[in-house]
Amino acid sequence: MSLTTQSRPAADADAEVGPGAGPDAGSDAGPFDRAAFRAFLDRLRPGAREREAHRRLLFDEVRELQSLGFGALRLPREHGGAGVSLEELFGLLVDLSAADSNLGHLVRGHVAFVETLLLTGLRDGQELDASQERWVARLRRGDLVGNAQSERRELGDLGTRLERGEDGGWRVTGTKYYTTGSIYADWIHLAALDGDERVGVTLDASLPGVRSVDDWDGFGQPLTGSGTTTFEAVPVLPEDITRHEPDDETWPYLGAVFQLVLLATVAGIAQAALDDTVEYTRGRRRTFGHAGEHAPREDPLVQAVVGRLSAAAHAARAIVLHNARALDGFVEAVRDGRAAQGAARSVQLDVFRAQQVVLPLVLDATSELFEVGGASATSTARGLDRHWRNARTVASHNPAVQRAAAIGQLELDGTLPQWRAPGAPPAAGDQADAQPGDQPGDDGGAPADAPADAPAAPAAGQPR
Repeated sequence: MSLTTQSRPAADADAEVGPGAGPDAGSDAGPFDRAAFRAFLDRLRPGAREREAHRRLLFDEVRELQSLGFGALRLPREHGGAGVSLEELFGLLVDLSAADSNLGHLVRGHVAFVETLLLTGLRDGQELDASQERWVARLRRGDLVGNAQSERRELGDLGTRLERGEDGGWRVTGTKYYTTGSIYADWIHLAALDGDERVGVTLDASLPGVRSVDDWDGFGQPLTGSGTTTFEAVPVLPEDITRHEPDDETWPYLGAVFQLVLLATVAGIAQAALDDTVEYTRGRRRTFGHAGEHAPREDPLVQAVVGRLSAAAHAARAIVLHNARALDGFVEAVRDGRAAQGAARSVQLDVFRAQQVVLPLVLDATSELFEVGGASATSTARGLDRHWRNARTVASHNPAVQRAAAIGQLELDGTLPQWRAPGAPPAAGDQADAQPGDQPGDDGGAPADAPADAPAAPAAGQPR
């Protein structure tokens, strides 16, 4: 496997770090144009198999997506965003993943980061503080936020450190893996230890000392950039450091968002598998099982396979959008002061329940699709196997079997296991959900035994 290293061009190493010192400001990405987005998907879809086969990373595609305003979809209109609902956002994520599942997956950390900003005060009719103004400007110009939480350590603990440098300023040093999207990112949100305290840090990806390597070796989702990112004494401003303050509403909500992005990716994979299977079958004349001119598309057995694949794609999308609507309802209740105690956990658990249905549904369908063509359907030139490999890789995040056991425990005795990210203190008086991504494997590209990847604390720059 050839490795790609990304160290973004940076300003002078002695230049100021912080507001205004990140990637060139440039102009705003502009309002989200749905017709332009559809045209982008039409161009994106035909080359997906070749990009994966040749491991061509998605730098150009990510830039074009962000230039369309995709990363600012959830920003309120009065702040230059599209102000879309979560239901609409997740519908677009399914469509994006159907065109290229890597692209839908790699924006996962960005989506959650923006939701943190919104949940902690960035909304219509509210005056912005200095930090919020900076993030609004960054999102409007198309900046992408990557995520770097997990580390390849024996016990899943944190080794990344936030320490004072000789000049008295804060610096981050450490190595992260499963850093999905960070190789493409303008900013990276990561977890580190300040002494024994887990903190969140958001830093400029172009700074000296930040280096991302495309060494992700999973058999699926090869273009998500889910490899290693190292930080060597990277300077950080105090306002870009946030402390962990367990919040019963914020953390379960973000956990639901992180998981639902994965389910949207899988739903998109199902649609792509359907599209490719239909295209393959319509063009075939050779039958299997008996000779003759009976076209495969007219064979009732083939039709049944395609019908089940169509049903799986439809159901997966419907389940994702149903849960997105529930998240919309929770956000509205929070803003109106109507959110009941435990409402966030309720929507999170519903997403976990959806995980138990969507994943096996799509995995079974992307395995059965080969029945439409016999051995010839396994041709590497066709690449139909990539749909199962991509779905299986995404499904290996946040192990579903662990979630199933937790849901069963809740149903039977009303309790949940305690999930806590490395270095994070337990939530006072609460047995579960100390972090949204505390569940092993919530890692933006990792196998089931990897540690958590959800934000270490509410988004950097927010009031503590």
